Parts: sequence; C-alpha cells; structure tokens
Amino acid sequence: MKFLKQLIVLSIAALFSTCGDKIKKDTIHNEVAQTAKKPNIVLIITDDQGWGDLSINGNTNLNTPNIDALAKNGVRFDNFYVQPVCSPTRAEILTGRHAARLGVYDTSAGGERMNLGETTFAEIFKKNGYRTAAYGKWHNGMQAPYHPNARGFDDFYGFASGHWGSYFSPILEHNGILVRGEGFLPDDLTNKGIEFIEEHKDEPFLLYLPYNTPHSPMQVPDEYWDKFQNKEISRKYSGKEEEQLEFTKAALAMVENIDANVGRLMKKINALQLEENTIVIFMSDNGPNSSRWNAGMRGKKGSTDEGGVRSPFFIQWKSVLPEGKTITEIASGIDILPTLANLANLKIETQNPIDGKSLKPLLTEAKSTWEPRFIFNHWNGKTSVRFNKYRLDDENRVYDITTDRGQKTDIAHKLSSITNTLQNAKSNWLKKVLPLTKIEDGRPFTLGHPDFKYTQIPARDGIPHGNIKRSNRWPNDSFFMNWTRVTDSITWDIDVLENGTYEVSLLYTLAEGDVGVAIQLSHGNSRFLTRLGEAHDPPLKGMENDRVKRNESYIKDFKPKALGSMKLSKGRQPLVLKAIRIPGKAAMDVRLLFFKRVG
Repeated sequence: MKFLKQLIVLSIAALFSTCGDKIKKDTIHNEVAQTAKKPNIVLIITDDQGWGDLSINGNTNLNTPNIDALAKNGVRFDNFYVQPVCSPTRAEILTGRHAARLGVYDTSAGGERMNLGETTFAEIFKKNGYRTAAYGKWHNGMQAPYHPNARGFDDFYGFASGHWGSYFSPILEHNGILVRGEGFLPDDLTNKGIEFIEEHKDEPFLLYLPYNTPHSPMQVPDEYWDKFQNKEISRKYSGKEEEQLEFTKAALAMVENIDANVGRLMKKINALQLEENTIVIFMSDNGPNSSRWNAGMRGKKGSTDEGGVRSPFFIQWKSVLPEGKTITEIASGIDILPTLANLANLKIETQNPIDGKSLKPLLTEAKSTWEPRFIFNHWNGKTSVRFNKYRLDDENRVYDITTDRGQKTDIAHKLSSITNTLQNAKSNWLKKVLPLTKIEDGRPFTLGHPDFKYTQIPARDGIPHGNIKRSNRWPNDSFFMNWTRVTDSITWDIDVLENGTYEVSLLYTLAEGDVGVAIQLSHGNSRFLTRLGEAHDPPLKGMENDRVKRNESYIKDFKPKALGSMKLSKGRQPLVLKAIRIPGKAAMDVRLLFFKRVG
C-alpha cells in the first residue's frame, strides 16, 4: 500500500518487529451497482475551534473559504450542540449516545474512555461493507479494546491522548506501531486522508478526520503565522476576561491552515468525481480554547453555556441535499450516527439504545414535522438544558437564546412553567444517565488483548510514588522525572486480558553520570531485572515552535530500549517499575512502556 510505504518508522519499530466462478455476470453487476449507491462519508472535526472562528459566521479576523463553501453548497445547522470538552463530544459522535452514560468523565488518566459494549458508527459502516479509517486525535482510550482499531476502524494514524507535545514531525502511531510523522501534523493527517480516499475510491469508505488543532500548544507553520503576527484584530472578545491577542492570532492562523487542508480534501474528492457520492461533515468538538470573539456568546471551552457548546455544523452531499439551506431546529452530536446511517440506508444494530435522532427529515424535507426536544450539556458536575428557544443554565437561570445568545437577562421568574419543565428535565436526565465520577471508576488499564499484538502503557496512565513527579500537571503528554531514590516506584493498575509472553521496551532518557541504573518490572509473580547501560540525555524541546507559551509539558526525544521478555498471566495486578540501584544522582525519566505479544 502506498500509504504504508510512505510511513517513516522509528528505530523502535525495528525492535518491535524481530466460489466465484459460478457467479453469474448479471449478479456481479448488481452487486457493483448496489455498492456504488452507498455514499462515502468524510467526517471532519476540529479541536477547540469556536463557533465564531469562521468567516462565514461573521469573523472578519480570518478567511475560511473552503469550510464556508461546505455550508454554501450544503446544509448549515444554526443551533448545533456538542459537549464542553473533547472526549465526551467524541464519544457522543461515535456512539449516538449521551457521554454522561458512557463512562466518560475526564480528558485523561482513563476517564476519557468509552465503556466497553458500546457500538460505534465505524463498526456499523464496516459491517455494511465500508472501509474505515481514523486519522488524528482519538481521545477515547489508548489500549485495546478501547483503541480505535478495536472500535471499528481498519486503519488508525495519529495519537490516542487528549493533546500532543509537538505538531512538527512528532512521534505518532500507526495501528499500534510507533512511527515518525511527516511535517505539520494537520497537513500530515490530510495527506493520509487523501491517500485513503484514492486507495478506496472504487468502494464505499468512511473517513473520520479528527484534527488536533487549534488545540494548544499553539504551533503553526510560518506561512500562516506570518499573516497574523502583525495583523490588527478587529473582532475582539467582549466579555470581562482579558483577551490574549497572541493566542487569538495563533488560533486563527491554525484555523486557516485547517481551511487549506479542507480545500485539499475537497479538491481530491472532486478530481476523483466522488463529490456526488460523498457526504462531507465539518464541525468542532467544543467552544474556543481562549477568550476571543465568539459572537458575544457566554462561555468557552469547559463551559456548559452557549459559547462552550455551540458548534458549527455543515453537511454537504452534492445533488442530494439542498444547497445553502439553514436549519434553525436544535440538534446535537448524538444525532450524527443515526443521521449518517439513515442517509446511507443502513440498519442500526447496537447493544444499547441510541439517544440521538436522525436529522434526515430536516435535511431533505421542505417542511418536516419535528417534535420539540431537550438537548443536555454536562461536564464537571454542571448541566445545562436547551429546549426550543430557551436555555436553562447550571444555576437554573433561563434565557431566550433567540434574542439573548449572550445569556445576559435571566427570565426564569417570568416563565415559571417553562423553568419548572426545564428543571425537571435536567433532574430526570441526570437520574437516567448516572454520570460516572473518578471516585466511582474502578476500570483498570488493559494489556494484551487477544486480537491485538501491541499495547502502549504511557506515563499518562501511571501513578508516581515517593519523590517521582510528572513533567506537567496535565497528564496526557507528560513523562515521569525526579527519580532519585530506590524506594520510589511507578505503578499502573493493569488487567492482563490473556496469558502470554511479551517483549517489553522502555522509552527513556538518562544522564551520562547515571548510567548503570538497575530496573525491575513486575506484574504479580512475573518479573525481570535489567540495566540501562547507555546514556541518552536530550534537552527539552517544543518551545522553539510555540507561538505562545504553553501550559502543557514540553517533550524530549525519548530513546527506545528493549528490556527483555516477560510472561504475563491473565488477571488484574499492579504493574510496578522500580529502580533497585541508582549509581548516580538519579534514575531515568520515563515516557512509555511498550508491550509486543510474541507467544
């Protein structure tokens, strides 16, 4: 495959790799015709882009002609809602079910995982003959059976964590194997998407393209940054918080890069004459990640208010869906799965009932009968409810969103009946979905799924003991450091899913004067000892590409070290990493343990 040949595999990859004659012609033609009628799906989702970060929505600070064209040539939803942060929105899109009932309560350390037993749209389309791929930020679980390859995607290229430390040729993964990315990450992801479309142009395909931008760190190529670096920002944030203009400029530059990539995708789809048989969706996963212009709406990323949960949503299917239509009825991320299945005439077979509704009547009928409904937004113990033109916020204040999108005038006292209805809807919904919390979550991290050869166990999912600490308070791209005592350790709550022998490798750094560290890795009664005999002490990096000082961890070029083989027994035990001898000042910094099943 051309796609596979173009991957640049790291040195770590080398360590981890040691009835037809009787069918009548007319039947074949019928099958081909039926296959041709299945629409292709391209679902593009951006990361931390606000509703207002598009020129079509009135932002004169930037220009997004390619994204705008999807709205002009397709259907635009004016009241489309997602969840306040990344992982719950993705879970809802994938399953058509409320994230609050899926076990998603955090954005890292296991709280981002969807419960097992849920059915994704990828599984549904794959079962119906589609080739499926996901390229980008997954953010719903790293280890199988939470991994995208275990959730219906034939091909995955990107990263499974919530954010990444570098957007220029970073370490990524391709179906479990660590690889080196090629160039600026959104460009790279788009290249993979284009290759996938070219490869499967003659069969139905589903391409899920969850971009990593404009999520921080704020990195973008010079050609986009140069346009904004000295640009006068005319549309500014109108709230009480101070707008960080450099952050705004970087975010808008990143969005213009996304727009260019959307243009490249559409150009390829048109060149292959697939436009009339391809459904293209563009949306974001939550509100903006800073205080910047967002049409005066209250709230940003993390907020259950309008500005934190209103997303652009454009859907184009040339010659099938109307052009330039705007829909004002409220809709949600939970509606995507049933809508796509309905448009593709696929039967939805899931273990659990779908919470969303198919939007096909709104899309295809001039005057559809659409029943009033509640849309719920929930995060970090806060819940708001949208119903027709009203929003009940977390403090039970009520706003008429059609005239007060900024939620400035509480009218709850004027509308006691509506207020009671909304409060009861919120209370009943919370009782029904029973959102999980960290205290209640007893799910271990999984290792050694019988259907998958590779398992990553990152620092993100570990617990440091003693003086060991994380490189940053945000776990997703962190590593463990400050290991100075033999009494210290790192543990992971691990459930081995099948007995087996595994080759174990460590991604580490170690100062020259600390060579000779003896380490022990154990899981239950299984353990082995080894020694780190080679220094590798690269500097921190990432800041050289940042346009704004980041909050997340800086990164290093960690070195892979094959530690040896380890027999693991099925069951739940802590995985324990110790440094039983530290001849110098410190033991190694730890980024990742990598397991490959060999027997």
